[in-house]
Amino acid sequence: MAANISLISGGTSTYTVIYQVILVQVLVSIFLCINLLLISTFSKQEFFYTTMRYILFAVTLFSDSLFLIITDIMYILIYFRFTVQMWLCLIMCIFLSLYTFATPVTLTAMTLERYVAICRPLHHAELCSTRKAVHCILIIHCISSVPFIVIFSIFIDSAAHSFYMDNKKCNMDIFIVHKWQSHLWYAISQFYFLIMCIAIVCSYIKIMKVAKCASGENKKSSWKGLRTVALHALQLLLCLIRLWCPFIEAVISQINVMMYVNIRYFNYITFILAPRCLSPLIYGLRDDRFSRGLKHYFLCGLYKTWSEE
Repeated sequence: MAANISLISGGTSTYTVIYQVILVQVLVSIFLCINLLLISTFSKQEFFYTTMRYILFAVTLFSDSLFLIITDIMYILIYFRFTVQMWLCLIMCIFLSLYTFATPVTLTAMTLERYVAICRPLHHAELCSTRKAVHCILIIHCISSVPFIVIFSIFIDSAAHSFYMDNKKCNMDIFIVHKWQSHLWYAISQFYFLIMCIAIVCSYIKIMKVAKCASGENKKSSWKGLRTVALHALQLLLCLIRLWCPFIEAVISQINVMMYVNIRYFNYITFILAPRCLSPLIYGLRDDRFSRGLKHYFLCGLYKTWSEE
């Protein structure tokens, strides 16, 4: 499964397990603090919550924060072999599935917004208004909910009521009743990411053409937009690679158990945590206006340039 973060601690020393868990907690805590600071900055100025690209950026921050919290809880539960009631596990897995897709879909929407801003500037105000942003968020969540509706509706229809009160280790694989469900999940995931890759690549090519023809301030803005789209593509690539990880892990598990454990831990850090931490870099720290706002609040108002604009 795309969001399967199962790790096994068998065969590793207690100190290694504790070190790995502590490292994950430190990373997640840092990323959550940065996200919360950025969300706070977003809510402070009207320009941010009335501009579509910043609204979508806030959506990615919210989605990534929830995703990090849920994956971290499941990570701890699995690593220390805790059990939970299945109704609670089902809720966590539903949100995990939803926000597995919500961020990549939102990234694609942000890329299309940059395409409209640079290549269709006369239509930008009409297509990227605050009202359209709200509609866009609803569409993003509807699209992102399709995979878990397909998978979990099959499980809910076939599971006994007593199952939800059972205490078991929480894992998304529990809810795969038939093998073809797993294949269906991968097929939907690959289809989604294929469409998103096509959208991002096409936008990149169009923006590149405009950037080459532009001059002065427009040229600078176009190239900056091009770099932003390239970073979105990197984020999407990391999310896409994560879909291939279970296939690689399945092969390695047959060869060497210790290597399998290490590979799964590496995949968790690289392809689950890392992609969720690029959004603050792309918009929060690279964007001049947001960066000034961040400095202003981080320094408790001592940084005056942003507030005086």
